[in-house]
Amino acid sequence: MQKAVVVIQCDITCRRCSGFACSQTFHDRVDFFEGYPEDTFYLAMTCGGCCGKGLSAKLSHFLQMSRKKLNLLPKDIAVHLASCITTDNRHFERCPHFDYMVAIIKKNGCDHIIEGTYLSQNAKKKRQAGVYKTYSPLTLKE
Repeated sequence: MQKAVVVIQCDITCRRCSGFACSQTFHDRVDFFEGYPEDTFYLAMTCGGCCGKGLSAKLSHFLQMSRKKLNLLPKDIAVHLASCITTDNRHFERCPHFDYMVAIIKKNGCDHIIEGTYLSQNAKKKRQAGVYKTYSPLTLKE
C-alpha cells in the first residue's frame, strides 16, 4: 500500500477551483481514495501549466524531499491525476497533454498512477447521458 498520495491538478482549472472536493474525497477515503490508511501523507500540486512540462521539476522536488524527510521511495507514492485533467467536465475537456504528463510521472519512477479524484453526481449523470465524453479506465469507477 502506498504511504503517500500526490494529487496533480490542472493549473488553469486551479485558477477558479480550490481543489476542495478532491481533497475532501481523499480525507473521507471515498471513490478513488478508498483503502488508503489514515496516516497516508497527502499533497496536492498543479501540473505547472500547459503543456505540463513544469510537472517534472515539481514532482522531482517532491520525490527528493519525501525521500529526505519521510524516507519514501517512488514506489511508496500514488499519483492521482485529478479529474479536471482526466475527464471531460464542466471546466474543460480531458487535458490534451495527459499522455505527456503520464510519461513524466513514470520517468520520475512513479508507477502507481490513478486517473481521477472526485466525480460529482451531476458529472456522472452528464457522462451517462452522453453530454460528457467517457475515458477508460474511469468507466470502471462510475
